[in-house]
Amino acid sequence: MTVFTPANLLTLSRMGLVPVFALCMLYGHPGWALVTFVVAGATDLLDGLIARWTRQQTTLGAWLDPMADKLLLLTMFVMLTLPDLGLAYRLPLWLTVLVISRDVAIVLTAAIINLAVARRTFKPSLFGKAATGIYILTGVAALYANYRGVPAGAMDALVYLSLAITLVSAVDYFRRVMRFPSDPRAA
Repeated sequence: MTVFTPANLLTLSRMGLVPVFALCMLYGHPGWALVTFVVAGATDLLDGLIARWTRQQTTLGAWLDPMADKLLLLTMFVMLTLPDLGLAYRLPLWLTVLVISRDVAIVLTAAIINLAVARRTFKPSLFGKAATGIYILTGVAALYANYRGVPAGAMDALVYLSLAITLVSAVDYFRRVMRFPSDPRAA
């Protein structure tokens, strides 16, 4: 079985869209940034469906998919937080710091467990998947608010929803890791 399955190629294309998205933001093209982000988000939905439908789920895909998600979402948070882009609506710096800190902690914990304890592939939790969905929704709403040139009234609610899911999912991951040594199925 080849590792360059259609699903893995879609995941790689999502990673390739990240610099396109960032450049659109940096050069003041919020409409194109929004389109790029939505297309990249669509590849996230499609790659998993295609992998399951064609029964071509690979270890590479299990590692690449969450990395591509994190790369896209972290770039979105950073771009929408930068002060000098002339955005009508910027995400608060504290939210970006919390989201990045959570993701770095998750990746480092998984790496440490894989290197020091046992080889494990960590499946995303329901809260982790919810966090990704809420982050995408927050990103799309903020990008749309900037494309239209007016702040969106619902943005504050989405920011605090993102905060809540960040905290809940971080606690859930911590709980799962603490159960890991005694119950490997908990991871």
